[in-house]
Amino acid sequence: MSPLVSVIIPTYNRAYILDKAIESVLNQSFKNIELIVVDDASTDETSKLVKRYPSVVYVRHSKRKGPAGARNTGLKYAKGRYIAFLDSDDVFLPEKIEKQIEFFKKNPDLKLVQTEELWFKGNRLIKPKKIHEKAEGWFFHRAVKLCVVSISTVMIKKEVFKKVGIFDEAFPVCEDYEFWLRVSLFYPMGLIKEFLVSKSGGRPDQLSATKGLDFYRVKALIKLFRKYNHFLTPEMKLLLFKEAEKKFKIFFKGALKHGNLRQAFELKKEFEETFSDSILTPYSEIYE
Repeated sequence: MSPLVSVIIPTYNRAYILDKAIESVLNQSFKNIELIVVDDASTDETSKLVKRYPSVVYVRHSKRKGPAGARNTGLKYAKGRYIAFLDSDDVFLPEKIEKQIEFFKKNPDLKLVQTEELWFKGNRLIKPKKIHEKAEGWFFHRAVKLCVVSISTVMIKKEVFKKVGIFDEAFPVCEDYEFWLRVSLFYPMGLIKEFLVSKSGGRPDQLSATKGLDFYRVKALIKLFRKYNHFLTPEMKLLLFKEAEKKFKIFFKGALKHGNLRQAFELKKEFEETFSDSILTPYSEIYE
């Protein structure tokens, strides 16, 4: 029998578009799928919409937990050997799951695989820049710079979460960036070079439109440096530090300019406590 795949869709107030995501999973060529929709305390017609699909496992939060909390709830309910996530404004192409299962059969030692995706802004197809090319193989050196794994394209063997942990709910945004940083220390990434997901963008309800994301990116780098310091090579430590320094400098200057003093000095304190004893840096240059 084909292995069970658990697909988790976290959603918040996306009733106007959620049906497309759900149907893209139900219409997969691979059929041994359980679909779990985690409603992060929506105030729209989400619950009514999901009831149209009786095979869907529907879980609703009474209070908002954010995307990390919603994905973690989905993981608690998931019974599958393989886990796939789908953002509620994206859709799977019909053979997405089938081709990833075939990939794992051919590459049994790999634990993760992502695919290429089509990026749409409105009705316009966007060509990603080279820097956004999907990660393949060992990708720590790229993961520190930006998120090079797309959550809606990836499939993960469930055992990975036992090794690296689940999503950190202290991150209301950039939770995927923080998660893939941890993953990149332990696992290489497989890549199917086919467009098997369609990604929709350009709407105001997307978290990627949130300002000040570097605050959480720096926190993610600090967390990694502190928790996995014994695991990092000198080269990895330097790479991590330099990227944290770069992102911190950008955030700190912008925060001071816009009067966001609380976060500016909170991050300054964490940055200095983390790196001052480990790597010498001319802090005065950072604040100029």
